Amino acid sequence: MKTKVIYRCSNCGSESPKWLGKCPKCEEWNTFEESESQPRISASPSKRKTYPKKLSDVLAGNSDRIVTSIREFNRVLGGGIVKDSIIILTARPGAGKSTLLLQVADDVAKKGYKVLYASAEESDSQIKNRSDRILNGSKSNIWIYSDTSMNHVLASMEELDPDLIIIDSIQTFTLEEHNSRPGSPIQTMECANELLKVAKNSSRPRAVIMVGQMTKEDEIAGLRALEHLVDAVLILNGENGEELRAAWCSKNRFGSTGEIGFFSMTERGMLSIDNPSEFFMTQRAEGQSVSGSALTVIKEGTRPIIVEVESLVSKSFTPYPSRIAECLRKDQLNTLIAILEQRGKISLYDKDVVIKTTGGLQLKEQSVSLAIIMCIVSSVKDKAIPNDIVFVADVGLTGELKKVPAIEARIREIDRMGFKRVYVAKHTVKDTSRFKNVEIIELNTLYDVILALNMKVISKTETVMTQF
Repeated sequence: MKTKVIYRCSNCGSESPKWLGKCPKCEEWNTFEESESQPRISASPSKRKTYPKKLSDVLAGNSDRIVTSIREFNRVLGGGIVKDSIIILTARPGAGKSTLLLQVADDVAKKGYKVLYASAEESDSQIKNRSDRILNGSKSNIWIYSDTSMNHVLASMEELDPDLIIIDSIQTFTLEEHNSRPGSPIQTMECANELLKVAKNSSRPRAVIMVGQMTKEDEIAGLRALEHLVDAVLILNGENGEELRAAWCSKNRFGSTGEIGFFSMTERGMLSIDNPSEFFMTQRAEGQSVSGSALTVIKEGTRPIIVEVESLVSKSFTPYPSRIAECLRKDQLNTLIAILEQRGKISLYDKDVVIKTTGGLQLKEQSVSLAIIMCIVSSVKDKAIPNDIVFVADVGLTGELKKVPAIEARIREIDRMGFKRVYVAKHTVKDTSRFKNVEIIELNTLYDVILALNMKVISKTETVMTQF
Protein backbone atom coordinates (compact mmCIF):
# COMPACT_ATOMS: atom_id res chain seq x y z
CA MET A 1 0.00 0.00 0.00
CA LYS A 2 1.38 3.41 -0.98
CA THR A 3 2.32 5.62 1.94
CA LYS A 4 1.74 9.35 2.08
CA VAL A 5 4.37 11.80 3.29
CA ILE A 6 3.11 14.50 5.67
CA TYR A 7 4.78 17.05 7.91
CA ARG A 8 3.83 17.21 11.58
CA CYS A 9 4.66 19.95 14.10
CA SER A 10 6.63 18.48 17.01
CA ASN A 11 5.30 21.18 19.34
CA CYS A 12 1.51 21.20 18.82
CA GLY A 13 0.89 18.19 16.55
CA SER A 14 -0.67 20.06 13.62
CA GLU A 15 -0.16 18.49 10.18
CA SER A 16 0.64 19.93 6.78
CA PRO A 17 1.05 18.35 3.31
CA LYS A 18 4.26 20.36 2.86
CA TRP A 19 7.09 21.63 5.02
CA LEU A 20 6.56 25.01 6.67
CA GLY A 21 9.15 27.14 8.39
CA LYS A 22 6.65 28.50 10.93
CA CYS A 23 3.72 26.55 12.38
CA PRO A 24 0.48 28.48 11.75
CA LYS A 25 -1.09 27.19 15.00
CA CYS A 26 1.57 27.51 17.70
CA GLU A 27 3.74 29.96 15.71
CA GLU A 28 6.95 28.06 16.52
CA TRP A 29 9.79 28.00 13.96
CA ASN A 30 11.42 24.89 12.43
CA THR A 31 9.20 22.40 14.23
CA PHE A 32 7.77 20.51 11.21
CA GLU A 33 9.16 17.01 10.77
CA GLU A 34 8.62 14.57 7.94
CA SER A 35 6.62 11.44 8.69
CA GLU A 36 4.65 8.79 6.86
CA SER A 37 0.90 8.45 7.11
CA GLN A 38 -0.97 5.27 6.24
CA PRO A 39 -4.36 5.68 4.56
CA ARG A 40 -7.21 4.96 6.94
CA ILE A 41 -9.00 1.69 6.18
CA SER A 42 -12.47 1.03 7.50
CA ALA A 43 -12.79 -2.29 9.24
CA SER A 44 -15.08 -4.87 7.72
CA PRO A 45 -18.00 -6.08 9.87
CA SER A 46 -16.33 -9.47 10.34
CA LYS A 47 -13.19 -7.88 11.86
CA ARG A 48 -14.86 -5.52 14.28
CA LYS A 49 -14.64 -6.39 17.97
CA THR A 50 -17.63 -4.36 19.13
CA TYR A 51 -20.96 -3.47 17.60
CA PRO A 52 -23.47 -0.68 18.24
CA LYS A 53 -26.10 -1.32 20.91
CA LYS A 54 -29.49 0.14 21.60
CA LEU A 55 -29.37 2.46 24.59
CA SER A 56 -32.26 0.53 26.14
CA ASP A 57 -30.22 -2.69 25.97
CA VAL A 58 -27.18 -1.31 27.78
CA LEU A 59 -26.91 -2.41 31.41
CA ALA A 60 -26.37 0.48 33.81
CA GLY A 61 -23.85 -0.58 36.43
CA ASN A 62 -22.66 1.27 39.49
CA SER A 63 -18.97 2.10 39.23
CA ASP A 64 -17.08 0.52 42.11
CA ARG A 65 -15.09 2.95 44.21
CA ILE A 66 -12.00 2.73 46.37
CA VAL A 67 -13.10 4.62 49.48
CA THR A 68 -10.10 6.04 51.29
CA SER A 69 -9.85 7.10 54.92
CA ILE A 70 -9.21 10.70 53.79
CA ARG A 71 -12.76 12.00 54.04
CA GLU A 72 -12.20 15.34 52.34
CA PHE A 73 -10.55 13.58 49.37
CA ASN A 74 -13.55 11.25 49.09
CA ARG A 75 -15.97 14.19 49.29
CA VAL A 76 -14.39 16.07 46.39
CA LEU A 77 -14.39 13.01 44.12
CA GLY A 78 -18.00 12.15 44.93
CA GLY A 79 -17.38 9.28 47.36
CA GLY A 80 -13.96 7.86 46.51
CA ILE A 81 -11.80 6.79 43.57
CA VAL A 82 -13.74 5.04 40.80
CA LYS A 83 -11.84 1.87 39.86
CA ASP A 84 -11.89 2.47 36.10
CA SER A 85 -11.35 6.23 36.18
CA ILE A 86 -8.54 8.53 35.13
CA ILE A 87 -8.05 11.64 37.26
CA ILE A 88 -5.70 14.58 36.86
CA LEU A 89 -4.56 16.61 39.88
CA THR A 90 -3.08 20.05 39.29
CA ALA A 91 -1.82 22.82 41.55
CA ARG A 92 0.88 25.45 41.82
CA PRO A 93 4.40 24.31 42.74
CA GLY A 94 4.68 23.59 46.44
CA ALA A 95 0.93 23.24 47.05
CA GLY A 96 1.29 19.61 48.16
CA LYS A 97 0.28 17.52 45.13
CA SER A 98 2.90 14.81 45.60
CA THR A 99 2.41 14.77 49.38
CA LEU A 100 -1.35 14.27 49.08
CA LEU A 101 -1.02 11.52 46.46
CA LEU A 102 1.59 9.67 48.50
CA GLN A 103 -0.84 9.70 51.44
CA VAL A 104 -3.62 8.46 49.14
CA ALA A 105 -1.32 5.69 47.90
CA ASP A 106 -0.52 4.67 51.48
CA ASP A 107 -4.18 4.63 52.49
CA VAL A 108 -5.23 2.59 49.44
CA ALA A 109 -2.33 0.17 49.98
CA LYS A 110 -3.40 -0.44 53.58
CA LYS A 111 -6.78 -1.59 52.26
CA GLY A 112 -5.09 -4.40 50.32
CA TYR A 113 -4.80 -2.78 46.89
CA LYS A 114 -1.59 -2.70 44.85
CA VAL A 115 -0.29 0.79 44.09
CA LEU A 116 2.31 1.80 41.50
CA TYR A 117 3.78 5.27 42.09
CA ALA A 118 5.70 6.35 38.99
CA SER A 119 7.63 9.60 39.14
CA ALA A 120 9.81 11.28 36.54
CA GLU A 121 10.53 14.26 38.79
CA GLU A 122 11.89 12.57 41.92
CA SER A 123 14.28 9.73 42.59
CA ASP A 124 13.44 6.64 44.61
CA SER A 125 15.36 7.97 47.61
CA GLN A 126 13.51 11.32 47.54
CA ILE A 127 10.14 9.56 47.56
CA LYS A 128 11.37 7.25 50.33
CA ASN A 129 12.48 10.20 52.48
CA ARG A 130 9.08 11.86 52.14
CA SER A 131 7.26 8.63 52.95
CA ASP A 132 9.33 8.16 56.12
CA ARG A 133 8.35 11.67 57.19
CA ILE A 134 4.60 11.60 56.53
CA LEU A 135 3.52 7.94 56.41
CA ASN A 136 2.95 5.47 59.21
CA GLY A 137 2.73 1.72 59.01
CA SER A 138 3.59 -0.84 56.34
CA LYS A 139 4.39 0.22 52.77
CA SER A 140 4.56 -3.30 51.33
CA ASN A 141 1.78 -2.73 48.78
CA ILE A 142 3.36 0.39 47.24
CA TRP A 143 5.82 0.06 44.37
CA ILE A 144 7.99 3.05 43.39
CA TYR A 145 9.32 3.53 39.86
CA SER A 146 11.46 6.51 38.85
CA ASP A 147 11.85 6.86 35.09
CA THR A 148 10.91 9.24 32.30
CA SER A 149 9.91 6.49 29.86
CA MET A 150 6.19 5.77 29.67
CA ASN A 151 7.04 2.57 27.79
CA HIS A 152 8.87 1.27 30.86
CA VAL A 153 6.02 2.35 33.14
CA LEU A 154 3.50 0.47 30.98
CA ALA A 155 5.72 -2.62 31.09
CA SER A 156 5.87 -2.34 34.89
CA MET A 157 2.07 -2.23 34.98
CA GLU A 158 1.92 -5.53 33.10
CA GLU A 159 4.34 -7.13 35.57
CA LEU A 160 2.83 -5.80 38.82
CA ASP A 161 -0.86 -5.63 37.85
CA PRO A 162 -1.58 -2.68 40.20
CA ASP A 163 -5.06 -1.47 41.17
CA LEU A 164 -4.05 2.20 41.42
CA ILE A 165 -1.45 3.95 39.26
CA ILE A 166 -0.10 7.39 40.18
CA ILE A 167 1.85 9.33 37.53
CA ASP A 168 3.90 12.33 38.73
CA SER A 169 3.77 14.23 36.43
CA ILE A 170 2.28 13.49 33.01
CA GLN A 171 4.25 16.31 31.29
CA THR A 172 7.59 14.69 32.18
CA PHE A 173 7.04 11.28 30.54
CA THR A 174 7.77 10.30 26.94
CA LEU A 175 6.90 7.49 24.55
CA GLU A 176 9.76 6.17 22.43
CA GLU A 177 7.69 6.03 19.23
CA HIS A 178 7.15 9.80 19.27
CA ASN A 179 10.26 11.82 18.53
CA SER A 180 9.53 14.98 20.49
CA ARG A 181 10.58 16.54 23.76
CA PRO A 182 8.93 15.82 27.14
CA GLY A 183 6.03 18.13 27.86
CA SER A 184 5.18 18.72 24.20
CA PRO A 185 1.48 18.39 23.33
CA ILE A 186 2.15 15.23 21.30
CA GLN A 187 4.00 13.44 24.10
CA THR A 188 1.56 14.56 26.80
CA MET A 189 -1.56 13.54 24.88
CA GLU A 190 -0.12 10.22 23.66
CA CYS A 191 1.04 9.27 27.17
CA ALA A 192 -2.38 10.20 28.54
CA ASN A 193 -4.10 8.13 25.83
CA GLU A 194 -2.05 5.08 26.79
CA LEU A 195 -3.05 5.53 30.42
CA LEU A 196 -6.68 5.93 29.35
CA LYS A 197 -6.50 2.51 27.63
CA VAL A 198 -5.12 1.03 30.85
CA ALA A 199 -7.87 2.56 33.00
CA LYS A 200 -10.76 1.67 30.68
CA ASN A 201 -9.69 -1.93 29.99
CA SER A 202 -12.94 -3.85 30.39
CA SER A 203 -11.21 -7.08 31.44
CA ARG A 204 -8.94 -5.39 34.00
CA PRO A 205 -10.02 -1.85 34.96
CA ARG A 206 -7.56 0.25 36.94
CA ALA A 207 -7.68 3.67 38.56
CA VAL A 208 -5.14 6.21 37.30
CA ILE A 209 -4.27 9.54 38.95
CA MET A 210 -2.00 11.87 37.00
CA VAL A 211 -0.29 15.01 38.26
CA GLY A 212 -0.64 17.87 35.79
CA GLN A 213 1.70 20.84 35.89
CA MET A 214 0.06 24.26 36.20
CA THR A 215 0.93 27.32 34.11
CA LYS A 216 1.29 30.91 35.33
CA GLU A 217 -2.34 31.44 34.27
CA ASP A 218 -3.40 28.72 36.77
CA GLU A 219 -4.34 26.29 34.00
CA ILE A 220 -3.16 22.76 33.24
CA ALA A 221 -0.10 22.89 31.01
CA GLY A 222 -0.69 21.59 27.49
CA LEU A 223 -3.70 21.23 25.27
CA ARG A 224 -7.25 21.65 26.53
CA ALA A 225 -7.90 18.17 25.08
CA LEU A 226 -6.14 16.72 28.15
CA GLU A 227 -8.97 17.96 30.38
CA HIS A 228 -11.58 16.51 28.01
CA LEU A 229 -9.85 13.13 28.06
CA VAL A 230 -9.90 12.55 31.82
CA ASP A 231 -12.89 11.75 34.04
CA ALA A 232 -12.10 14.28 36.76
CA VAL A 233 -9.96 17.41 37.05
CA LEU A 234 -8.95 17.96 40.67
CA ILE A 235 -7.48 21.37 41.59
CA LEU A 236 -5.55 21.95 44.82
CA ASN A 237 -5.33 25.58 45.95
CA GLY A 238 -2.87 26.87 48.50
CA GLU A 239 0.18 29.09 48.83
CA ASN A 240 3.60 28.25 50.23
CA GLY A 241 3.74 29.17 53.90
CA GLU A 242 -0.03 28.91 54.37
CA GLU A 243 -1.54 26.06 56.33
CA LEU A 244 -4.90 25.86 54.57
CA ARG A 245 -5.32 23.88 51.34
CA ALA A 246 -8.61 23.61 49.42
CA ALA A 247 -9.36 20.95 46.79
CA TRP A 248 -12.21 21.07 44.28
CA CYS A 249 -13.17 19.52 40.96
CA SER A 250 -13.67 21.62 37.84
CA LYS A 251 -14.87 18.45 36.10
CA ASN A 252 -16.19 15.21 37.59
CA ARG A 253 -18.06 12.55 35.62
CA PHE A 254 -18.83 10.60 38.79
CA GLY A 255 -19.97 13.33 41.16
CA SER A 256 -20.70 16.98 41.78
CA THR A 257 -18.26 19.75 40.86
CA GLY A 258 -19.50 21.97 43.69
CA GLU A 259 -17.88 20.12 46.60
CA ILE A 260 -14.74 21.50 48.27
CA GLY A 261 -12.39 19.57 50.52
CA PHE A 262 -10.19 21.31 53.09
CA PHE A 263 -6.75 20.17 54.23
CA SER A 264 -4.18 21.43 56.66
CA MET A 265 -0.54 21.27 55.54
CA THR A 266 1.64 20.15 58.43
CA GLU A 267 5.03 18.52 58.94
CA ARG A 268 3.20 15.18 58.95
CA GLY A 269 1.63 15.82 55.56
CA MET A 270 -1.86 16.89 54.50
CA LEU A 271 -4.42 16.45 57.26
CA SER A 272 -8.08 16.25 56.30
CA ILE A 273 -10.20 18.96 57.98
CA ASP A 274 -13.30 16.88 58.59
CA ASN A 275 -15.13 19.58 60.58
CA PRO A 276 -14.35 22.91 58.85
CA SER A 277 -16.72 24.85 61.13
CA GLU A 278 -14.27 24.32 64.00
CA PHE A 279 -11.27 25.25 61.85
CA PHE A 280 -12.62 28.56 60.56
CA MET A 281 -13.50 30.11 63.89
CA THR A 282 -11.59 30.84 67.09
CA GLN A 283 -12.33 28.52 69.98
CA ARG A 284 -13.13 30.68 73.01
CA ALA A 285 -14.34 29.78 76.46
CA GLU A 286 -18.01 30.29 77.31
CA GLY A 287 -18.64 33.94 78.04
CA GLN A 288 -15.29 34.98 76.58
CA SER A 289 -15.73 37.32 73.63
CA VAL A 290 -13.74 40.04 71.88
CA SER A 291 -14.75 43.12 69.93
CA GLY A 292 -14.47 43.13 66.14
CA SER A 293 -15.56 39.51 65.65
CA ALA A 294 -18.78 38.07 64.18
CA LEU A 295 -19.86 34.64 62.97
CA THR A 296 -21.70 33.69 59.77
CA VAL A 297 -22.41 30.60 57.66
CA ILE A 298 -21.27 30.02 54.08
CA LYS A 299 -22.13 27.10 51.86
CA GLU A 300 -19.44 25.17 49.99
CA GLY A 301 -21.09 22.57 47.79
CA THR A 302 -23.67 20.78 49.91
CA ARG A 303 -21.94 21.59 53.20
CA PRO A 304 -22.59 24.66 55.38
CA ILE A 305 -19.54 26.01 57.19
CA ILE A 306 -19.44 28.47 60.09
CA VAL A 307 -16.86 31.20 59.51
CA GLU A 308 -15.52 33.91 61.81
CA VAL A 309 -15.12 37.39 60.29
CA GLU A 310 -12.76 39.79 62.04
CA SER A 311 -12.37 43.54 61.65
CA LEU A 312 -10.03 46.24 62.87
CA VAL A 313 -11.20 49.86 62.78
CA SER A 314 -8.70 52.55 63.72
CA LYS A 315 -8.28 56.30 63.42
CA SER A 316 -7.00 57.42 60.02
CA PHE A 317 -4.47 60.24 59.67
CA THR A 318 -4.67 60.48 55.88
CA PRO A 319 -7.23 62.17 53.59
CA TYR A 320 -8.20 58.78 52.16
CA PRO A 321 -8.76 56.09 54.82
CA SER A 322 -7.56 52.56 54.04
CA ARG A 323 -10.03 49.84 53.11
CA ILE A 324 -8.22 46.50 53.29
CA ALA A 325 -10.00 43.19 52.68
CA GLU A 326 -8.03 39.94 52.59
CA CYS A 327 -11.11 37.77 52.18
CA LEU A 328 -13.43 39.64 49.77
CA ARG A 329 -13.37 42.14 46.95
CA LYS A 330 -12.50 45.71 47.90
CA ASP A 331 -15.55 47.03 46.01
CA GLN A 332 -17.79 44.78 48.09
CA LEU A 333 -16.24 46.09 51.31
CA ASN A 334 -16.68 49.71 50.19
CA THR A 335 -20.36 49.01 49.42
CA LEU A 336 -20.98 47.52 52.87
CA ILE A 337 -19.23 50.43 54.57
CA ALA A 338 -21.41 52.89 52.62
CA ILE A 339 -24.54 50.98 53.72
CA LEU A 340 -23.36 51.05 57.34
CA GLU A 341 -22.70 54.78 57.24
CA GLN A 342 -26.02 55.71 55.62
CA ARG A 343 -28.40 53.10 57.09
CA GLY A 344 -26.62 52.17 60.32
CA LYS A 345 -25.93 55.78 61.35
CA ILE A 346 -22.22 55.17 62.01
CA SER A 347 -19.63 57.38 60.32
CA LEU A 348 -16.39 55.85 59.09
CA TYR A 349 -15.07 58.68 56.92
CA ASP A 350 -12.03 59.12 59.19
CA LYS A 351 -11.45 55.45 60.02
CA ASP A 352 -9.20 52.76 58.49
CA VAL A 353 -11.05 49.43 58.11
CA VAL A 354 -9.37 46.02 57.79
CA ILE A 355 -11.33 42.79 57.26
CA LYS A 356 -10.15 39.17 57.29
CA THR A 357 -11.42 35.69 58.13
CA THR A 358 -10.06 33.11 60.54
CA GLY A 359 -8.24 30.51 58.45
CA GLY A 360 -7.96 32.78 55.41
CA LEU A 361 -11.15 31.56 53.72
CA GLN A 362 -12.45 33.67 50.84
CA LEU A 363 -16.00 35.05 51.14
CA LYS A 364 -17.96 34.98 47.89
CA GLU A 365 -21.58 34.77 49.09
CA GLN A 366 -23.93 37.63 49.87
CA SER A 367 -25.05 35.79 53.01
CA VAL A 368 -22.00 37.12 54.86
CA SER A 369 -22.91 40.81 54.42
CA LEU A 370 -24.65 41.23 57.78
CA ALA A 371 -21.78 39.54 59.66
CA ILE A 372 -19.18 41.76 57.99
CA ILE A 373 -21.11 44.90 58.87
CA MET A 374 -21.72 43.79 62.46
CA CYS A 375 -18.07 42.94 63.09
CA ILE A 376 -17.22 46.48 61.90
CA VAL A 377 -19.85 47.91 64.27
CA SER A 378 -18.42 45.83 67.10
CA SER A 379 -14.92 47.13 66.38
CA VAL A 380 -16.07 50.77 66.14
CA LYS A 381 -17.94 50.56 69.44
CA ASP A 382 -15.22 48.41 71.02
CA LYS A 383 -18.05 46.25 72.28
CA ALA A 384 -18.01 42.47 71.88
CA ILE A 385 -20.79 40.48 70.27
CA PRO A 386 -21.64 37.42 72.39
CA ASN A 387 -19.95 34.35 70.94
CA ASP A 388 -23.21 32.37 70.81
CA ILE A 389 -24.68 34.64 68.08
CA VAL A 390 -24.51 34.02 64.30
CA PHE A 391 -25.59 36.36 61.48
CA VAL A 392 -26.98 34.95 58.21
CA ALA A 393 -28.46 37.62 55.93
CA ASP A 394 -27.68 39.83 52.97
CA VAL A 395 -28.02 43.60 53.40
CA GLY A 396 -29.52 45.69 50.59
CA LEU A 397 -28.65 49.25 49.72
CA THR A 398 -31.83 50.28 51.53
CA GLY A 399 -30.51 48.78 54.76
CA GLU A 400 -33.11 46.00 54.65
CA LEU A 401 -32.14 42.43 55.45
CA LYS A 402 -32.51 40.04 52.50
CA LYS A 403 -33.11 36.30 52.31
CA VAL A 404 -30.27 33.92 51.42
CA PRO A 405 -30.41 30.48 49.74
CA ALA A 406 -30.46 27.23 51.75
CA ILE A 407 -31.18 29.06 54.99
CA GLU A 408 -32.54 25.99 56.78
CA ALA A 409 -29.39 23.97 56.04
CA ARG A 410 -27.31 26.81 57.44
CA ILE A 411 -29.42 27.04 60.60
CA ARG A 412 -29.14 23.26 61.09
CA GLU A 413 -25.35 23.63 61.15
CA ILE A 414 -25.68 26.49 63.66
CA ASP A 415 -27.96 24.31 65.79
CA ARG A 416 -25.53 21.37 65.56
CA MET A 417 -22.61 23.49 66.70
CA GLY A 418 -24.51 24.62 69.80
CA PHE A 419 -25.09 28.32 69.11
CA LYS A 420 -28.02 30.01 70.84
CA ARG A 421 -29.17 32.81 68.51
CA VAL A 422 -29.17 33.52 64.79
CA TYR A 423 -30.18 36.80 63.15
CA VAL A 424 -31.90 36.45 59.77
CA ALA A 425 -34.19 38.47 57.51
CA LYS A 426 -37.92 38.71 58.21
CA HIS A 427 -40.11 35.87 56.87
CA THR A 428 -37.09 33.70 56.07
CA VAL A 429 -37.83 30.50 58.01
CA LYS A 430 -41.24 28.91 57.54
CA ASP A 431 -41.13 26.42 60.40
CA THR A 432 -38.96 27.47 63.35
CA SER A 433 -40.17 24.60 65.56
CA ARG A 434 -37.79 22.17 63.85
CA PHE A 435 -34.82 23.82 65.51
CA LYS A 436 -34.76 22.94 69.20
CA ASN A 437 -31.66 24.69 70.55
CA VAL A 438 -31.19 27.85 68.52
CA GLU A 439 -33.41 30.92 68.73
CA ILE A 440 -34.20 32.42 65.31
CA ILE A 441 -34.49 36.22 65.45
CA GLU A 442 -36.08 37.73 62.34
CA LEU A 443 -35.60 41.47 61.80
CA ASN A 444 -36.33 43.93 58.99
CA THR A 445 -33.35 46.24 58.80
CA LEU A 446 -29.69 46.60 59.69
CA TYR A 447 -30.55 49.34 62.16
CA ASP A 448 -32.90 46.92 63.96
CA VAL A 449 -29.99 44.49 64.43
CA ILE A 450 -27.76 47.26 65.82
CA LEU A 451 -30.49 48.27 68.27
CA ALA A 452 -31.24 44.67 69.26
CA LEU A 453 -27.59 44.15 70.21
CA ASN A 454 -27.49 47.50 72.03
CA MET A 455 -24.70 48.70 69.75
CA LYS A 456 -26.05 52.24 69.41
CA VAL A 457 -23.64 53.73 71.91
CA ILE A 458 -22.04 57.14 71.37
CA SER A 459 -18.34 57.25 72.20
CA LYS A 460 -16.09 60.27 72.51
CA THR A 461 -13.95 59.31 69.52
CA GLU A 462 -16.71 58.93 66.90
CA THR A 463 -19.47 60.90 65.30
CA VAL A 464 -22.86 59.26 65.19
CA MET A 465 -25.25 60.53 62.56
CA THR A 466 -28.68 61.51 63.74
CA GLN A 467 -31.57 59.28 62.75
CA PHE A 468 -33.79 60.75 60.07
